[in-house]
Amino acid sequence: MPQTTWRKSSFSEGQGDNCVELAAAGNGIRIRESDEPDAVVCTTPAALGVFIRAIQAGRLDRTL
Repeated sequence: MPQTTWRKSSFSEGQGDNCVELAAAGNGIRIRESDEPDAVVCTTPAALGVFIRAIQAGRLDRTL
């Protein structure tokens, strides 16, 4: 099995454990947090794009 190459978000805080990381996975994308490397979410580029656009538009903001 080939080794997975993880890339950190440009918004991550340096080398700490507060990072979002992405990796290619065939036709999909793997996502994990660096402080929980065994908890991996797999998705498609299209679904990730929808999620990112929803965040950018504020549709997932909570009011407290």
